[in-house]
Amino acid sequence: MSSAAEQAFDELLGSLDYPMFVVTTAAADDGERSGCLVGFTTQCSIHPIRFLVCLSVVNHTARVALRAECLAVHLVPNDRLALSELFGEKTGDTVDKFATVSWTPGPRGVPLLDDCPVRLIGRIVERIPLGDHTGYVLAPESAEGRADDPRAHLRFQDVRGMDPGHPA
Repeated sequence: MSSAAEQAFDELLGSLDYPMFVVTTAAADDGERSGCLVGFTTQCSIHPIRFLVCLSVVNHTARVALRAECLAVHLVPNDRLALSELFGEKTGDTVDKFATVSWTPGPRGVPLLDDCPVRLIGRIVERIPLGDHTGYVLAPESAEGRADDPRAHLRFQDVRGMDPGHPA
């Protein structure tokens, strides 16, 4: 792809306003927890139901997810910008993000953020290398809440100016 095409692609995607999620996980071997702000997610199959979450390979959460059995994918309410800043701008390499937020242990120890009641929990059924990200294909095990008003949750344009804890 030419640099002009890459720039046009970046401008197009940068103008979109997709939902943002905080993804949390816990390692199966030692229970280490991690979580990060994620924009690359989508349902990727109807039968069977599958959901795709893409994590940057340099991210602490991606390294913990390699040892995990499931992920929790939380929609972040608009009034919880500080939560998205914590999970988007800090790295689990140096900060225990769960020390300052209210959370409950979920299936297989995955942390469930109490301030984000709209979420799904999925068992990891496949990991797919995707360049600078790894795709985690989830088989949903549970879903909680409803996103009746899509503007009630954080979107890409709300967090676009954040300084990530790791480069992408």
